[in-house]
Amino acid sequence: MTAAPRGRLVVHGHFYQPLRVDPFSGRIPPDPSAAPFHDWNARVDAECYRPNAERGTLSRISYDIGPTLAGWLERESPPSYRGFVDADAGPRDSAGARARNAIAQPFHHSILPLASAADRRTEIRWGIRDFELRFGRRPEGMWLPETAVDIGTLRAMVAEGIRYTILAPWQSTTANLETRRPYRVELGGGRSIVVAFYDAGLSSAVSFEPAATADADRFARDRVAPRFGGTPFADGEPGLVVIATDGELYGHHQQFRDLFLQRLVSPSASTPDRGFDIATLESALLEERSWQLPTTRIAERTSWSCHHGVARWTHECPDAADGRWKGPLRAALERAAGAIDAVTAMQLGALPGSPDLAEARDAYVDVVAGAEPSHAFADRLLGHSRRAAAVRGLLDLLEAQRW
Repeated sequence: MTAAPRGRLVVHGHFYQPLRVDPFSGRIPPDPSAAPFHDWNARVDAECYRPNAERGTLSRISYDIGPTLAGWLERESPPSYRGFVDADAGPRDSAGARARNAIAQPFHHSILPLASAADRRTEIRWGIRDFELRFGRRPEGMWLPETAVDIGTLRAMVAEGIRYTILAPWQSTTANLETRRPYRVELGGGRSIVVAFYDAGLSSAVSFEPAATADADRFARDRVAPRFGGTPFADGEPGLVVIATDGELYGHHQQFRDLFLQRLVSPSASTPDRGFDIATLESALLEERSWQLPTTRIAERTSWSCHHGVARWTHECPDAADGRWKGPLRAALERAAGAIDAVTAMQLGALPGSPDLAEARDAYVDVVAGAEPSHAFADRLLGHSRRAAAVRGLLDLLEAQRW
C-alpha cells in the first residue's frame, strides 16, 4: 500500500534593507542609533544575515533578498552574501534533484500597484536581471514589496516569465480561504499565476509572539502539526503550510530567533518525527501534480501590512495618527518623476542614435549592478560615439531615472 503523502511546511523569509547611501558621496554615513556598529546594515548583518548564512539555515527555507541589500552584502559582507547565493542550490531531494530556494523581488521597495505602468515594468525587469546576475538563473517566483498587488502587477510579472508569488489570505476574495493549498489566479488572455497564501496565524505568531518561538520543537508540535489535520485532501493534495515573515525577524527583530529557525527547519536526528516535511516553495508550487489547482480572485490594491488596501502609502490611513501629509508628498514626487521622464525622453532623442527611454532605462540595471562598465553601455547605446558630452549626458539622464 502506498503511504499517504505528507504535508509540507515552507518557511519564507523576506530579506530587505533600503539603500542607505548618500546619493552624492556614494557612502553610507555613520548612524549613532546603530551603535556599536557603523550603521544599521552592519548591525542587522551581524545579528541576522551572517548567523543564518553560517548555520546553513538559508538552504532549508525559501527566501527573497532585495537587490539593494544584496549589493551591500556583496561589497561589505562577502561571507553573508555567499551564504545567500550558495543556499539557492538547496539540499538534494530523494530523486537527487536540487530544490531552488531563492525567488526574486522588484529592484526597489516600490508599492507596485501605485507605480506607473512603465515604472512597474522597470522595477520587475531590474529585479529579474539582478537575480540572474547573482544566482545564475532566471527566477520562477517573485515577492512583491509589502505583498501589494493588483491584476496589472500580476500581468506585468507573468509577461516577464514569473510563475508564482506569495500573498496574505485576506488578499483573496474567496471567503474562508483554505490556505493549505496553492491557487491559480486567472489574468485574462490565457495567462495565469500560481499563488501561495501564507498561514496568517502561524506567521503572526512567529513575528509577534516571542513566547511562541522560545522552543522550536514545541512550536512544531503544538502549532504547526495541528495545521495538517484533515490532509491529504480528497483529491490527493498533501497540504502546504506557508509561514512568511520578514527575514530580519530571525536574530535582529527577535534575539536568538535565528536558533529557533535553524531548529524548526533542521531538526536533529534524535528529534521525534513531526508528521510533516520541510520543503521549498518552488518545489511545492511547481511540482508535477495529478490534481487541479483551485482558482481564486485577488482583492485589488491590497497588501500584507495595511488593512486599508494600500492607503498607508497614498493618503491618510487609520493606522497612522496623522497621515494628512502623505497624499500631498506623494503627489509632489509623482509630478517630479513625470517631469524627469519628459525631460529624459526629449534629451535622449537629441543624442546620437536617439536611444529609446524605456529600452535604455531597462538595460541600465547592468550598469547599476556592476555587470557592464558605464562607458561600454554608453558606446552600445550611442553607436560608439566618442563625444564626451553625449556620453555624459546619457549617463546623467539615466542616473536621474535611477534615483
